Amino acid sequence: MGVTADLPPRIVLYDGVCGLCNKTVRWLMKRDGGRIWYAPLQGETAAALRARHPRIPEQLDSVVFVEEGRVHLRSKVFLHASRHLGRPWKWAYGFRWLPAFLLDWMYWIVAKLRYRIFGKYDACTLPTTDERAKLLP
Repeated sequence: MGVTADLPPRIVLYDGVCGLCNKTVRWLMKRDGGRIWYAPLQGETAAALRARHPRIPEQLDSVVFVEEGRVHLRSKVFLHASRHLGRPWKWAYGFRWLPAFLLDWMYWIVAKLRYRIFGKYDACTLPTTDERAKLLP
């Protein structure tokens, strides 16, 4: 699928060189039932989505979930994406009403330390054959 074509209704944008981000995306892929697609923040899909949604940051310190035209950032990504996971993970969706400022303080701490703790790749990691079907450029 090219970025000029219609994009899927649910896309998680993540830092493609972050070890934690890559592990999280692989974890989500195993549980999303094929309902979510993924693209690195450094890629063409993210650039195309930024043109449509200026709220999507240029910085790589925020994960983004674009769901049917709505943009969710940081900790809210996991709460909104959880709706598309199997049980018991989908129950986290019930916490989406919690204010972002309460949840994001922990998110920011992890975001600042993630390269030190989980490492950083020189380039986006190579996906497995199964993962390749869910990744956008």
